[in-house]
Amino acid sequence: MTNTIMPHRKNKPSTALRVIGQWLDSDYRREDQPDPATLPDRVNWERTLPFIFLHLGCLAVFFVGFSWTSLIAAILLYIVRMFAITGFYHRYFSHRSFKTSRPVQFLFAILGNSSMQRGPLWWAATHRHHHQHSDEEEDVHSPVQSGFTWSHIGWLTSMRNFPTAYERIPDLKKYPELVFLNRFDQLVPFVYGLVMLGIGALLEYFAPTLGVTMWQFFIWTFFVSTTVLLHGTLFINSLAHVWGKRRYETEDDSRNSWLLAFITLGEGWHNNHHRYPHSTRQGFRKREFDPTYYGLKLLSWLGLIWDLRPVPQRIKEEGRAPQ
Repeated sequence: MTNTIMPHRKNKPSTALRVIGQWLDSDYRREDQPDPATLPDRVNWERTLPFIFLHLGCLAVFFVGFSWTSLIAAILLYIVRMFAITGFYHRYFSHRSFKTSRPVQFLFAILGNSSMQRGPLWWAATHRHHHQHSDEEEDVHSPVQSGFTWSHIGWLTSMRNFPTAYERIPDLKKYPELVFLNRFDQLVPFVYGLVMLGIGALLEYFAPTLGVTMWQFFIWTFFVSTTVLLHGTLFINSLAHVWGKRRYETEDDSRNSWLLAFITLGEGWHNNHHRYPHSTRQGFRKREFDPTYYGLKLLSWLGLIWDLRPVPQRIKEEGRAPQ
């Protein structure tokens, strides 16, 4: 599958219409537009506006105030959606480290999409490319090659990295529901925002003693929770390749960090992961905190997922030397 090519029109649409078209359909590209792969790696401000909007929205906390209810809800939604990213966007869609049913994969694709980290197919295709070229020149978010800032957030704003490389995900593009989510990846965050507004309005009206207002709940659960979640995930691209300890002599500069593991529900054992990315578990040792694995194990007990791929004994033996 390739990017959708819209028919050429004699009357070239305005910049505003073109930008809106790209926001609504991630596969949108007019015939007269250059191939994104030929573009230089630089910030594209048109594509960056949603992320700027997301960050600026956090400043509204100074106007809507604070309540424990809104804060706790924001934290819980951070954890649930981080699990959808780490457990399914990463360990399932990107690495196929376990199996599940079509309805369950779609449910968690929706949940992951609410995190405003693009569609599941784009995420998986980009991550598979990262593992193929980790910390090499072709790696789109390597701090070794491009510095910390670019590896953390800059690469995400480049039009060159925006299209979905469907050829890297033949196992996933056969599901039309996943392709739909991937193309219209702004739809789920929009619905998520409406749901947060609705819950906030209900709490304000029916439970006034909680001190929650509609806009307060929305700002905390949509803007604050989502922004922190975004940067927590992006730290694995940036910090996890420059800061931490190396148990395995991998060909890249991946590191293990207990702090990043705490922030990302177990993704901080990044050197482990790059040594054997097919394992469902990234904390190879019992003392290595990996809540994503614990959650996936629970789902397996419930029969929702199965065939969790273990860490081979030879890999464990290889990493027995103390860090």
